[in-house]
Amino acid sequence: MFTGIIAAVGKISRVESAKGGLRLAIDAGALGLSDVAVGDSIAVNGVCLTVVNRGKKGFGVDVSRETLRCTAGLDRPGEVNLEKALRLSDRLDGHFVLGHVDGVGKVTRFEPAGKSRLLSVRAPSGLARYIARKGSVTVHGVSLTVNAARGAEFEVNLIPRTLAVTTLRYLEVGDGVNLEVDPLARYAERLLGKK
Repeated sequence: MFTGIIAAVGKISRVESAKGGLRLAIDAGALGLSDVAVGDSIAVNGVCLTVVNRGKKGFGVDVSRETLRCTAGLDRPGEVNLEKALRLSDRLDGHFVLGHVDGVGKVTRFEPAGKSRLLSVRAPSGLARYIARKGSVTVHGVSLTVNAARGAEFEVNLIPRTLAVTTLRYLEVGDGVNLEVDPLARYAERLLGKK
């Protein structure tokens, strides 16, 4: 489990074919690895992945074909948002994030709004019902508050701090982004028996 508060921006430095998918070598950037062991979970652009090897400055993960099918940005080198798994003693500054991407949204608008930026994303139609104004959503692993939700499209405001410490500053219209809706919304739907 995670919080959606990005700890560091790292980089997928190498992508290799592996049985059942890909193996990624990730340069951890400023993410401290002294407390990371093989078998630990790290969210990479919002995707919970298991560390399969670790060095002083980086780590390796395996990504299955199924994960590649339902996510964006894990099949090529490039910068990624990183967050270690939540410990019970940690602060919960974002919201509960499972690292189980629900689908890939498409950036429809990314424009200045004062010193911030307005980001609009079209979610897959099956996810739209879980995204509500003033609710939480995770975009590429970043916990964000929804400013507006209309149909399948939602808007968030990215403050300068978020832009400075995540990869969201590089987004462009048309880009795919990993989305995870607030898990509480899914559980509420299940408990209420709605389809």
